[in-house]
Amino acid sequence: MIDTLIDTGPLVAIFNRSDSHHLECASLLRSLQAPFHTTLPVVTEAMYLCERRLGWKAQEALWKMLLRGDLLLHHPSPQELLRMAELMEKYSDHPMDFADASLVALAETLSLKRIFTLDYNDFSAYRMRGNRAFTLIGAHPLP
Repeated sequence: MIDTLIDTGPLVAIFNRSDSHHLECASLLRSLQAPFHTTLPVVTEAMYLCERRLGWKAQEALWKMLLRGDLLLHHPSPQELLRMAELMEKYSDHPMDFADASLVALAETLSLKRIFTLDYNDFSAYRMRGNRAFTLIGAHPLP
């Protein structure tokens, strides 16, 4: 099993059957084998989007993933918070959001480069220290 980061998009898509990425994300989630590493900002964003778009049942399903240990929840350390600020400044012309910055900082901390995301444009542009690129896993972007 290869350790994998997971972003907000797949977490929301797996619960939303009308999402164009639902089937592919659900299939990938099963094939990649949990647990996935994620951050508190990503889960916060996912909980908000689940509630707004899908209601409590989707939030409940996300809670079950957390409580089962399918998601390994990381809280940004003080060093990671500093790195997140650096990253958001570096990519201010792109711009980078808080959740994405938290994933890049976590990737550097855990030496992970594989990420399950729908944000191909963003994560193909982001670089970890040493100019290391991410390996992108996820549903193919729509044309």
